[in-house]
Parts: sequence; C-alpha cells; structure tokens
Amino acid sequence: MVAIMDEALDLEVGHKVLEVGAGSGWHAATIAEIVAPSDTPKEEWGQVYTVERIPELAAFAKDNIMKAGYGNRVTVIHQDGTLGYPEEAPYDRILVAAAGPGVPKPLIQQLGEDGILLVPVGGAQFYQTLIRLRKEKGKTIEENLGGVAFVPLIGKYGFEP
Repeated sequence: MVAIMDEALDLEVGHKVLEVGAGSGWHAATIAEIVAPSDTPKEEWGQVYTVERIPELAAFAKDNIMKAGYGNRVTVIHQDGTLGYPEEAPYDRILVAAAGPGVPKPLIQQLGEDGILLVPVGGAQFYQTLIRLRKEKGKTIEENLGGVAFVPLIGKYGFEP
C-alpha cells in the first residue's frame, strides 16, 4: 500500500509533503527518500511533515526516523492530523494514512496549486475508497483509485474518538 500511495502521489525531488498518520515513521521515510534523496544537494531537498495524534506513536515514529537517518528531512508533529499542519502550508502533496468519513476541509485548504491529496474515505470499519484529489486553478478534481482498508481517522474532521 505504501508503494501504491507513493506512486499515486507522483512525488518529485523538492516537494513539500504532509502525511497524516505517522505510525511507525516508515511511510514518511519512503517519501523522504524520494523528495529529498541523500545523493541530491540539500538546497534541492523537499521536506516531509508527518502528524500523529497518539503520543506514543509520534515518539516511536520520531525515534525510528532519527535512527534511519531521516531526521533532517522528516518532522514529526504530535496533534490532530485532521487539522493538517497549517504552519508549513501550502503543500505539494498530502496523504492520509487513515480513513475518514470525508476529505478533511483543512487539508484541501492546505494543498497548494497543482497539488495532490490522497485520502481513504468511507466507513470506520473494513472498506473504504482511496480518493485522489488534484487542485487545479483553485478547483479540486476527484478520482477514485479503488477499494482499500485502513484504520479510522480520528479527530475533529474524522470519526469521534
């Protein structure tokens, strides 16, 4: 699923990416390797911001990212991911690693022009649809990428805790 999502995001060197749902930090590290590869000059690097609502997972992700050598390319933030991270917006790419009842409005607002937002949408259990939104000329174009199964997105613009 990580590879499918990375490909669907059409990531490029230099992109600024927001991930909602840091988990172990693995997905953020794969993105960092694409947008900020170590064999590229640092001034061309992109940056990954990953938001995690569970404090223990945020600490776990940060520790794993540091151990893997991505600490200068990935920033872990502990907060409600459905709110995004407006401090660094706009983003070239946004991905959500949990399924919500709809696309969180703050994430659409934080997506830059020509940006891509990838989010599973559907019920809190079992089956959802992976949606890819592209922002073009201030409008969003929605594409259905098929069925998926993710944990529920919890927060203000997700499901209730």
